[in-house]
Amino acid sequence: MYSIIDIETTGHSNKITEISIFVFDGEKVIDEYTTLVNPEGTIPPFITNLTGITNAMVANAPKFYEIAKKVNEITKDTVFVAHNVNFDYNIIRQEFKDLGFDFKRKKLCTIRLSRKLIPGLKSYSLGALCSTQNIVIKDRHRAKGDAQATTILFEKLLRLDTNQTVFNSFLNPRSRQAILPPLLAKEVVDNLSEKTGVYYFKNNKDEIIYVGKANNIKQRVLSHFYDKTKKEISMCLETSNITFTETGSELVALLMESSEIKKIFPKYNRAQRRAQESIGLFSYEDREGIIHLAYNRLKLISKPLMKFYNETECRVFLEKLCEQFELCPKYCHLQSNVATCFHYQIKQCKGICRNEEDAITYNQRVQQAIQSVQFNTNNFVIKETGRTNKEYSFALVLNGIYKGYGFISKRKKIKTTEDYLKAIIAQKDNNDIKRILRSYLKKKVDTIETLSDYTPELNSFELCAIKQK
Repeated sequence: MYSIIDIETTGHSNKITEISIFVFDGEKVIDEYTTLVNPEGTIPPFITNLTGITNAMVANAPKFYEIAKKVNEITKDTVFVAHNVNFDYNIIRQEFKDLGFDFKRKKLCTIRLSRKLIPGLKSYSLGALCSTQNIVIKDRHRAKGDAQATTILFEKLLRLDTNQTVFNSFLNPRSRQAILPPLLAKEVVDNLSEKTGVYYFKNNKDEIIYVGKANNIKQRVLSHFYDKTKKEISMCLETSNITFTETGSELVALLMESSEIKKIFPKYNRAQRRAQESIGLFSYEDREGIIHLAYNRLKLISKPLMKFYNETECRVFLEKLCEQFELCPKYCHLQSNVATCFHYQIKQCKGICRNEEDAITYNQRVQQAIQSVQFNTNNFVIKETGRTNKEYSFALVLNGIYKGYGFISKRKKIKTTEDYLKAIIAQKDNNDIKRILRSYLKKKVDTIETLSDYTPELNSFELCAIKQK
């Protein structure tokens, strides 16, 4: 027994405005339920233009909690069927969850079934499929019209699957078919690497909409499909292909992911999609011999200790630095126009602002704070595992600036810094990269080894640290 369902929603908050359910026994429709639903919120104009459902139409309609019992009873002991099933299923399940109930049904997606049983079509949207299969949609973008068309399509798919092998494989609890995005072929997921690297989610226009990194690419990709957050659901619904690049090293994967996000600006990557850094952190010594930490616009600073995307991010970082090293907020330019800082009263400042601590002792902690945000050496290479056992990967920093990463055969002997520069995949430096490298070096501090290497061609470069395998 199947419940073939379609819903209309408000779009922005995904609250249901209309639901239609056709109970199908494999041969005929034996029950049907359709109703408008009061979403307890407003319907945006563009949704009204698409569906024809207005705020006035749903004003006196039942709220979901008033129809929940009917929805539960009519779908009980049936397979939940929809065109792009995860969308409808997850929204209905969330409505039940908000009421304190767990809604669980087996699922079938008519998009995925159609891709298997009617291969080779340019589009598997409901409208396109109905057009190719000569199915008339009487009321497009209304729940009953779309559910009725989906029922006719579903009946055709049942007849095409003569031995029910496709249907049974999709209903197999061990099969991944039920959780895969509707536009994504199972073969794409089956062929994903289980090694470390970077992966790319693409839409049906072959645009990259998300970039991620993982120690096990396939495992991480599958975790996206199980994630029920709104962002993950929306992203997966758009995904029609996934590609990947193996890196061997987690560090290189992190560096590559950060670089790709800033270069491509994928739709669903928010954390690192920021614009160019504009604020710089710097230090200077005043007439009293006290070292200050301050910040300003980057173009006004010659050698910033760190770069930030905005003033707020810089201040938050400085506040943490003050707390960690017991620095004075007055001399970190976090509290202005004050004789003594507030932190002294709560015993988080040792009194440099009240002449109760000497400059030498205070400056030692400032230097420790500065060292904590800088590399121990300005010129180093980090050697890591490669994509195969015949190579190794590396990341290169010269004069305190990240130059990029690369891969080198283990048979090739590297004698100078220039050898690394010849093999490098050049990348841009930024604060996110610095953060990745600093975090890595803190974890690997015991495995860093100093090595001096001056070359005639590049005598300003000194190769000071190599991570030994």
